[in-house]
Amino acid sequence: MKIIKYPAPENWSNLIQRPALNASQLQERVQDIMETVRQKKDAGIRQLTQAIDGVNLENFKVTEAEINEASKAISEELKSAIQIAKRNITRFHREQIQQKNIIETMPGVQCWRQQVPIEKVGLYIPGGSAPLFSSLLMLGIPAQLAACPEIIVCTPPGKDGNISPVILYTANLLNIKNIFKIGGAQAIAAMTYGTESVPKVDKLFGPGNQYVTEAKEQAQRAGTVIDMPAGPSEVLVIADESSHPAFVAADLLSQAEHGADSQVILVTDSERILEGVLKEIRIQIKKLPREAVAEKALENSKAILLPSLETCLQFSNQYAPEHLIIATQEPLSLAQNVRNAGSVFLGQFTCESAGDYASGTNHTLPTNQYARQYSGVSLDSFVKQITFQQISKTGIQNIGPAIEVMAEAEGLQAHKNAVSIRLAAIKNEKNV
Repeated sequence: MKIIKYPAPENWSNLIQRPALNASQLQERVQDIMETVRQKKDAGIRQLTQAIDGVNLENFKVTEAEINEASKAISEELKSAIQIAKRNITRFHREQIQQKNIIETMPGVQCWRQQVPIEKVGLYIPGGSAPLFSSLLMLGIPAQLAACPEIIVCTPPGKDGNISPVILYTANLLNIKNIFKIGGAQAIAAMTYGTESVPKVDKLFGPGNQYVTEAKEQAQRAGTVIDMPAGPSEVLVIADESSHPAFVAADLLSQAEHGADSQVILVTDSERILEGVLKEIRIQIKKLPREAVAEKALENSKAILLPSLETCLQFSNQYAPEHLIIATQEPLSLAQNVRNAGSVFLGQFTCESAGDYASGTNHTLPTNQYARQYSGVSLDSFVKQITFQQISKTGIQNIGPAIEVMAEAEGLQAHKNAVSIRLAAIKNEKNV
């Protein structure tokens, strides 16, 4: 990790930059993939899966037999852990279901909003070296609670052409059957345009690497809505003299091991803690199976010494982290002024891993400063809020004159007439 001591605020813009691939090359490569799938459909996916994943697949859809067989490969301990996570995630997201609340804005004028599920949603579940079955829980559960009629899952096949058994077990637990062995940008393309095998979806969800993120952005330009730009993982930890260096180091490494393009940031007002965390990182990283990946991520990561905790939070708000851990003595006092973050973890014992897996909150979060504009995935992400209104005779008599005056002021006579003709009809009824 790069160590930066007391950087001036005018230099912070350089420190908040994320590692990135060559943008033009990335865009061109992903555009080629998207166009190949758009034109060639299933044949294009086969071609790309062979070239990129080194797997030759005739059929992409996972069979019922494969799903059922997967359960045998999962330990009872892991099954139990997944079921605990499922209960907590369900409990948290179920509370986001909104009941219809009819508001009478004036006598005879009733208005309300109603949650209506998005009909076809596509969930991208990263696989490869780390099959993220937890992402399937985070996306599949709110999709089901929202009552989305069709849920499509794409996830990369392994070198043997199969999907990780734990992803299939999780899908079966959620009663999700439309699962396809397609990864990367080609999966996003398949769900964007539709193929002979893969349905076209209305909205795309899921994290991924920079290729997947770029593909989602291109999908959005092609007319398919996305949850958010969610690329390589990141965490920022605010620490003070009370922090445990071993805890902080473990949290930083938990994100660094995601991928070489991940980034982790430590900001602290204590030089002792900064040095202690760096020492712990050197000790703990040697014990990680993904040591090489974490080492690469740390090359793009920073440990920053600042004059006060208030300054640390100011830096964090400018950085806008996907995950923010406030590992200080009084985290709630700092948390009141959090403005930009995907998800916040408070105190010494609230590790980011809890949110990744089982506490209940969603781990599909905005990265790369998009926490300035986007929220993380929730049940709201899977529904449309449609407004309804119903106006009675009394209601149109009460509100009508105001509409007539406003419409006439804007020069929209037909708008006024739509009210006037009704008021006249009501008046004539009374005269009869």
